[in-house]
Amino acid sequence: MTPHSLAFHVHVVATGTVLGLRPSDSPGRVATVLGPDFAENTFGGQAMFRDYGLAEFHFHRAHARDAWEGHHFSLQVHRLARRDRAIPGEVLRTRYGRFTPRLRFEKLRRLLERRGVPLVEIPEYAGNAPYYRTFWQPDSLTAVSFVAERGEYSTPAGLRAGDVYGIQAPVTAQDVESRTARA
Repeated sequence: MTPHSLAFHVHVVATGTVLGLRPSDSPGRVATVLGPDFAENTFGGQAMFRDYGLAEFHFHRAHARDAWEGHHFSLQVHRLARRDRAIPGEVLRTRYGRFTPRLRFEKLRRLLERRGVPLVEIPEYAGNAPYYRTFWQPDSLTAVSFVAERGEYSTPAGLRAGDVYGIQAPVTAQDVESRTARA
């Protein structure tokens, strides 16, 4: 991973933002920062997400007449293994340079700990265990999921055990309590 792209991932986990964008930001604000090149998917007029390659921003609204409100974002880190130049997206590539196909969880964790940003393991969803593990950063409300062990039909072919699958924010203390109660 290039130093600059690794710095991007460290910054996202440490701050819970993507280039300063918060999970609650509007579609307009996100487009202002990440640009107009995205794929948009809507579901029943009340949920939408915009896919910028590596980053996805999700929005919701109660009624079709309401404005979209930011709900969460996710970094689909596993997509980097496709080696598709369109991923991570033009804005991120211009700002951070080349992104290599894999992000190693332990390297990310070590860099975060050196900066005083600890990660705490949280219970994995039953459907993802034992193939994935998830760690949470309580201050930034960010979660990092990585491949714990390979599974022929459970994990992407381009990833190895120890590779980050995705990063998501926000993951609240209530979300963690709910996961813990289900475990």
